[in-house]
Amino acid sequence: MPPDSEPLDPNERFRQRRDAARRRKYRLRRTVALVGGIVLAALIALGATVVAGHGSDENKQAEKSSTIAKPQTKAIQHTPLPAEVRGVHVTMALANEPGKLDEYLRIPGLTALELDVKDENGKVGFLMPATSLARKVGASQPYYKAGVVAGKARKAGVYLIGRVVVFEDPTLTAERPDLAIQHSDGSVWTNNAGLGWANPYDKRVWEYVVGIGEAAAKAGFDEIQFDYVRFPSDGPIETAVFPNKAAEPMGWTVARFAHYAARRLHPLGVRVSVDVFGLSATHDLGIGQVPGRLAKYVDAVYPMTYPSHYNSGEFNLPDPSATPGETVAFSLRDFRSAMLGRKAMLIPWLEDFSLTSAHRPPEEVQAQIDAARRYHAKGFLLWNPEGVYTEQVLK
Repeated sequence: MPPDSEPLDPNERFRQRRDAARRRKYRLRRTVALVGGIVLAALIALGATVVAGHGSDENKQAEKSSTIAKPQTKAIQHTPLPAEVRGVHVTMALANEPGKLDEYLRIPGLTALELDVKDENGKVGFLMPATSLARKVGASQPYYKAGVVAGKARKAGVYLIGRVVVFEDPTLTAERPDLAIQHSDGSVWTNNAGLGWANPYDKRVWEYVVGIGEAAAKAGFDEIQFDYVRFPSDGPIETAVFPNKAAEPMGWTVARFAHYAARRLHPLGVRVSVDVFGLSATHDLGIGQVPGRLAKYVDAVYPMTYPSHYNSGEFNLPDPSATPGETVAFSLRDFRSAMLGRKAMLIPWLEDFSLTSAHRPPEEVQAQIDAARRYHAKGFLLWNPEGVYTEQVLK
């Protein structure tokens, strides 16, 4: 026994032996656990390798199956903008006549067709989803199938323009007076023709109208053209009440709508355009149409340069309707000046009729076309209320 050691108390000796036994037991468990952990890790690694090998094949097969099974979203196909737009206007009622649309698409020289998507009566030419506001207010009608029409135009190589009337809308306002221009008692204000107008300041109206344009774009229309994109020009304007009226000139409100429409529609691959009065670049007509401002946001401006609609003395012409080529030329001169520096194309509406006769002689229609070409317009659209056109001028 070492000289510095002392005899141990039996109880102390027992405690030492117990502690030593515990330490041995602990080390044994720790060793077993460590060995077991190493073995288990090896097994897991081996299993993972095997599983991964089989799983990779399964995943690849699953991905392959998923790729096959998952329906692919087809890109919207569009017809390129023609070198020169040579088009005619077609109503939804005409498009509903069997074979009529095919007749228009076969016109020699035709490069564009403008079809009513939403007209001045508020009607939509094709069926929207059952939950849409257009269906709920009775606006959406089955005059034609938008996708079928777009397919026919594309096959014929004809650029398809969808006309969407914006604020004149007796159908919507009859069912939703809260979206209308109103009288002071909350009833729907109407113009001289008894037609209700939607409120240009109401963003819900913007969403409704542009949503219809989106549906046409998704169906394959190449351009969405907004008409009646203005404030009313007739009727008891002095009694009209505009809920939530903005403290800004009307021209800014109309331009903001055009900007909003372009932002929503351009991502769908369509062009966006507006129709304006033929004198809106010559005079302030008090309806919010400022061509130079609109041209900042849209791809094309279509002035309605109908000679028979001009008053005597306009442009110092005794009878603007009697000299249709000159009248169109003077109008386009002013539009060129108003749109100077803007990217938007200038494409006039020309009249294939007059207010005094159902048809103009071909040479008078041709005189308007010649004027459009002299002012380097991108083309022209013809309008005849009956849908009957002078085909030889389109060649």
